Amino acid sequence: MRENKSLKNIVLSAMFMAIGFVLPFMTGHIPQIGNMLCPMHLPVFLCGLICGWQYGLAVGFILPLLRSLVFTMPPMYPTAVAMAFELATYGSVAGLLYSRSRWQCVLALYKALVAAMLAGRAVWAVVRVIQSSMADSPFTWEMFLSGAFTTAIPGIILQLILIPAVMVALDRAGMVRFRREERPARQSA
Repeated sequence: MRENKSLKNIVLSAMFMAIGFVLPFMTGHIPQIGNMLCPMHLPVFLCGLICGWQYGLAVGFILPLLRSLVFTMPPMYPTAVAMAFELATYGSVAGLLYSRSRWQCVLALYKALVAAMLAGRAVWAVVRVIQSSMADSPFTWEMFLSGAFTTAIPGIILQLILIPAVMVALDRAGMVRFRREERPARQSA
């Protein structure tokens, strides 16, 4: 049974990787739209939530680097490198928090998503600071706010709407179930 679950997660991870390759084409390679909608983030979040934190971490790290090698978008340095750490954090934190939550429901899903979004953006900022210190170009607070939040607001809204909608649809279809932790029966004295 364990082998079947691992195989299923590997196949699903490959599917999420493929979706991550294709979704940015929907923005027509217009960087401004791609930066706003963050299309590679969606499959990474879903991978972490559905397959587990390890798979979300792997897909999140590999996806931008491999996409940069194959399509040269995003540019490898500094964008794809920083995105690799950011997306790995998204997939792993969302998957870990959601899997460890007492109840796996929409509320737990939102908590995991928001925490992962904040953690991923913090990791992205740290990587960008390291990159800019090596290149002798400053990475300012304004650059962080603009890159992590201001330009990404449409993508954040899209993620907060679309990811729970997909998870609810998968729950209703019986493919990925929300669960509630059962409490142990009370023992009478």
